Amino acid sequence: MPVNVGPDALIGEVVDGRYTVLERIAAGGMATVYRAVDTRLDRDVALKVMRPHLAHDESFVARFRREARAAARLSHPNIVSVFDQGEDRGRVFLAMEYVPGRTLRDVIEDDGPLSPDAALDILEPVLLALAEAHHQGGIIHRDVKPENVIIRDDGVVKVADFGLARAVTTETATSASSEVLGTLSYISPEQVEGGKGTPRSDVYAAGLLLFEMLTGRKAFEGDSIPHVIYQHIHHGVPTPSRVHPGIPPNVDSLVLQAAAKDPDDRPQDAAEFLAEVRHVRRLLGDGAREAASTSGPSGAQTSAPLATAVLPVHHDQPATAAALAANETQPYAVTRPPARAVRPAPRPVVAKPRKASAGARAIAAPPAAGKRRRRTGILAGLLALLAGAAAAGWYFLAGPGAPTTVPQLSNLTRAQAHAALETAHLDAKDVQAFSETVAKGVVISATPGEGASLRRGEDVTLTISKGKERYEVPVVAGITDKTALARLAARNLEGEVTRAYSDTVEKGRVVSSTPVAGTELKRGDKVTIVVSDGPQPIDVPTYRGMTLEEAQAAATAVGLTVAEGEQVYSTDVEQGRIVAQTPAEGQVVRGATITVQVSKGPEMVEVPSVFNLGEAKAVATLEAAGFAVKVEKFLGAPLDVCTGQTPGGGEQAPKGSTVTITIV
Repeated sequence: MPVNVGPDALIGEVVDGRYTVLERIAAGGMATVYRAVDTRLDRDVALKVMRPHLAHDESFVARFRREARAAARLSHPNIVSVFDQGEDRGRVFLAMEYVPGRTLRDVIEDDGPLSPDAALDILEPVLLALAEAHHQGGIIHRDVKPENVIIRDDGVVKVADFGLARAVTTETATSASSEVLGTLSYISPEQVEGGKGTPRSDVYAAGLLLFEMLTGRKAFEGDSIPHVIYQHIHHGVPTPSRVHPGIPPNVDSLVLQAAAKDPDDRPQDAAEFLAEVRHVRRLLGDGAREAASTSGPSGAQTSAPLATAVLPVHHDQPATAAALAANETQPYAVTRPPARAVRPAPRPVVAKPRKASAGARAIAAPPAAGKRRRRTGILAGLLALLAGAAAAGWYFLAGPGAPTTVPQLSNLTRAQAHAALETAHLDAKDVQAFSETVAKGVVISATPGEGASLRRGEDVTLTISKGKERYEVPVVAGITDKTALARLAARNLEGEVTRAYSDTVEKGRVVSSTPVAGTELKRGDKVTIVVSDGPQPIDVPTYRGMTLEEAQAAATAVGLTVAEGEQVYSTDVEQGRIVAQTPAEGQVVRGATITVQVSKGPEMVEVPSVFNLGEAKAVATLEAAGFAVKVEKFLGAPLDVCTGQTPGGGEQAPKGSTVTITIV
């Protein structure tokens, strides 16, 4: 039975005239969670009551209502249902589905690290819940972490608190430093840097969730918020198998894909990540089935379970709710049914002589007939012995223990082989293996082989062909080479990187693959990926002296663009031709724009008149107007008077040109 975790003034009160509070089951810096009874519908609910400092924040209350309404629209077996939200006497509350069990945080602390199969058992329903929110409700969770994943007592996995991370912002929750630190352990780099949360942000957190289940520790740990944030931005997620050896490479790849620092390198949403998880699970399942044959009692062959992940349910702990204040709930059990028990080989059964009762002997043996009694006893024993021998003979010669021979089974279909073994009174046990020569569904071999002598009812192991071992080339265009190589490795393919210039694909991302996506290859086959070096650089041409039209035609021929800038005066470049350009030299990429300045010719200005002025004043006047001055003196210029100038005063001349004056 649930246990109250401590005294609380709200216990026993009726919230909103409807919810009778029974006990407090979780408490955090943001909210307190209670088990309550909905008196209208007569059912238990989890009542999440926000802390007073949040209830008094009007902007928070508005966001809380909006996000709660959105979350209430979600309906999925792996999502904790939101029933109601409201405000009563200054208390902002949320009524949600009451879920008895444990959180994934408790499962990891009590039972972790988990096996890859057990971790994927839990991750798959988490991704189903996120995919439902992403595609049906358009909702981003924003706070995926072990405290928000609940495993019910019957093994059902539930995800809680959809949308509430958006309502309870970091600014409104700074008082709960430990909770903020816990949340930041799973926040994506783009969210840390102030970006908007997207489905890829939830995928990132799910990748860190998988890392923690596999290793038993967080990917990014620290004792301060800046320390954790720094790791998200500057450190890639560690490879799980380096922390906890023995994890398969394709499971490592799942974590590295989902938790890539660049959002574009991750699966685009939970549904795409779920497809990758299921693909890896199929690979793990195939490997487990091929390695699952062990010897049972009396030499009988038994099949090991493909995957049995049992996380104990602690019934002596308080049952909790899906409503998680600081996301504190208590976890549950995930179990997969054990493999079918294989019955052992039959043992010989010999009938034993039945003993006559004392009463029977008294009736059958009259007094004073000793010899007859002895003969009768001997005869009864002999008959019993004969009966036992007959039973044993029947068992070993014609019954279940009779000898039989393994028929020819190779190259038969599975159904044909099973029928042949049934005719021979033998049981079939199937294992699967790839084959390059035997068609899918056909027997490759049998153990024991053809002609072997067995007792009826014993097992014959059939190795059934899965067909040729082939792996589909994944889509890698547009992602980084590191992520592309990880995706190829997850498909048991080898990647080889080449580089090429590309005008359309960003530098460092994959342009194409050979063979193309969707092609089926053998294990270990090579896939060549072409990674972009960005646009090819081009030496900047010189367009000075050309007309604008000439420059534009020349630029188009090499993949550049010429744009006209401001026109300028020029005394050395004729009007209509290019005077200067930006950039003037160096290299640019294809598609770049060169800006040019076209000459307006020389600037024409009016020549001032300097007639009758002295030489010094005449020169100063002309230079102030922007002209150069040439002085010609007549007879030594004894009078120091200007008697002539060319061009004459009042005429137009190019600015900077030379005016000749005569001084007498």
